[in-house]
Amino acid sequence: MQPLARVPQDRIAVLIGSKGATRKMLQEASGCQHLNINSETGDVSALWPKPGEFDAVKQLKMPDVIKAIARGMSPLNAVNLLNDDCFFEMVDLRNFVGKRSHQQRRIRGRIIGTEGKIRRIIEQHTNCEISVYGSTVVIVGDENGILLAKNAIERLASGSEHGSVINGLEKDAKRMRLENRNLDYIETTDTPMPAGFDELVPGLADVARRRNRRLKASQVDPSDEDAVAEVLELEEDEIITWEEE
Repeated sequence: MQPLARVPQDRIAVLIGSKGATRKMLQEASGCQHLNINSETGDVSALWPKPGEFDAVKQLKMPDVIKAIARGMSPLNAVNLLNDDCFFEMVDLRNFVGKRSHQQRRIRGRIIGTEGKIRRIIEQHTNCEISVYGSTVVIVGDENGILLAKNAIERLASGSEHGSVINGLEKDAKRMRLENRNLDYIETTDTPMPAGFDELVPGLADVARRRNRRLKASQVDPSDEDAVAEVLELEEDEIITWEEE
């Protein structure tokens, strides 16, 4: 059995789910044979199949999934951590205000905001899921989003004004979107590059071809009937116009 994490008593029921539905969902998503949850201690461990019969990356990420659920995140959001591009970050508010419960409560209020407004703004700009539980803040999202969200949360925990934090977050998110958009334009192609300079300029190759025809015509031997006939043969876009002088 692989030890995963310890879950608070009030989160054990959430981890198990109605009739064990959440535990079953986590087992299927991760590929583990059995998820053992000790209802007395809150210790969670996993039994895995034989090596090669499961995804080792998901095994490494499974402790973060349990930690996220233990710290207040919904199982449906936490299970996204099993994806390759999804990561886990936890901010401990005690690093900013110590163990004083009333100070932790004040900081939680600053991060959540009235009716959850501040938290929603951070989530919208970073595409992350944020859970505030006890003395911790859990962030789940991609690498870039987590950096932005963590920075905003730490600034709020340090006492920065809401307006300053949100304005900074908006600027950083916009800058990151532009950088990612520029990277998206860099694509590889299987189309071969033009062999010469003539093919780089539209119409230049056609002009060069006609010039070569005129040079060739000036060098044709009039007694060579086949060569004369070849020179007189018109291209598809060439015509002869007769007019009186």
